[in-house]
Parts: sequence; C-alpha cells; structure tokens
Amino acid sequence: MIYLKTDEEVELMRISNLLVSRTLAEVAKNIKPGVQTIRLDKIAEAFIRDHGAVPTFLGYEGFPNSLCISVNDQVVHGIPSDYELKEGDIVSVDCGAEKDGFHGDSCYTFCVGEVDEEVKKLLRTTKESLYEGIKNAVEGKRVGDVSYAIQSYCENRGYSVVRNMVGHGIGREMHEDPEVPNFGKRGNGPKLKSGMAIAIEPMINMGKHEIYIERDGWTAKTRDRKPSAHFEHTVVIRKGQADILSTFEYIEQITGNAI
Repeated sequence: MIYLKTDEEVELMRISNLLVSRTLAEVAKNIKPGVQTIRLDKIAEAFIRDHGAVPTFLGYEGFPNSLCISVNDQVVHGIPSDYELKEGDIVSVDCGAEKDGFHGDSCYTFCVGEVDEEVKKLLRTTKESLYEGIKNAVEGKRVGDVSYAIQSYCENRGYSVVRNMVGHGIGREMHEDPEVPNFGKRGNGPKLKSGMAIAIEPMINMGKHEIYIERDGWTAKTRDRKPSAHFEHTVVIRKGQADILSTFEYIEQITGNAI
C-alpha cells in the first residue's frame, strides 16, 4: 500500500533528510587516502545520535553498521571495515536516519584524491541521471517515467543500469511501496500522486549490469569488476515539480563539487 504524506509529515521527513545530508557532509570531511571505512561509520553514527536521531541501517535485517560504504566495484550495501581508502578510489556512502518517527535516506559517491577522468564521467552521469529522474517525479506521471528517464540518460552515454536493486517509497518505514526501478518504460507502473515520498537512487555501472552478492550476504559487486556509482535523494511528489527533501549542498561545500 502507498501512503500519502500530510504536509506535517513531509516537514518531519525534511528534518530527517537534512540530518542525513549533514551527516554525509561530516563524512565528506574525513574522506581521504589512509582512512578506514569503519572510521567513517563511527563518525556518522555519533553525528546522528548527537542530533537526537537513530541510524536506520544499524541492525536493519541484521546489517551490522550505520552506513553502507561501497568502494570501486562494490555497488551497494558494502560493510564498513578496516579497509583503508586509497588514492584514486571512489566510495559511495549511503546513509539513513530516523527522527521523530520518520526516515531520511540519501547517498553520494565520493572521489578519494585524484580519480581517473573516465571514472569521474561515470559519477557525473549517475548524479545527472538522478536529477533527470526527479524531473519526472511529478503528480500525474508514473514510476516508469522516472525509471525510463534514468535508464535512457545513462545507457545513451554507454553505461549500464543495475537491475537487481531499486529505489523505494519511504516514510514511517525505511522501505515502503512503491518500488522505484532505475529502468523501465514510460507510462508504466504506479501513478504518482502528490504526497507520495520516494527515494530515487540510480546505481550505474561502467561495464555490464550484472552483479553478485559477496559471502558476507550484503555487499553487491559488479560481476565484471568495473566501477559502479550510486547517488540518492528522497523526494515528495508534487504538481509540476518534486520537493527534494535531502540535499547535496552541505557535501559540496566540503568537496567543492569535485566531480
């Protein structure tokens, strides 16, 4: 069932999402060669709790940490560890927080030091495709319009779209209906109505779309070992233009929009 949010609920969700956005900015301050990904996780958990919220991912279906941190050919759901970031890595950091009964969810893929220009193009395209999807997240359209916008934007530039992982509705629960794939046909899927809250999150591979799950039961990796990028915003459907509840502004004040 799809739950439409009241204006009051949307404002509570905005608070949660802005906290997630600020948490990602705190993480951004510490992304550099030599930093262990578990250190980034601890920074995020402390920041979320210091602001009266709870890390959504921690313990979710058994997930052991507060952030999903996925490096290079890891697509999503990477588990923070003693891995030390290296010059030239890319690292996607996915964060969720619950405050006052509502969830926020956002993801950003960062460059670690100097990154190959071809990889930067992947990141730029993935980020741009997120906003192409958001342009279609308006009342009267359908989920497939969002999906098609992302897929066509990325595939026309030579990249592939992960099929096994999708965006989702969000609100009082981390994952609500509807699913929001990053591939699909225009005019298909549930109709978008004002008050629907969805997390749009393109996961785009430099090579082929096939992925597999590592033995830890969580980490998704590209089968051809080529890099993958992931960007995510939580938005509310409105007439004419979506209301974006999360923001990359805080992050890019730190990174200078390095990609």
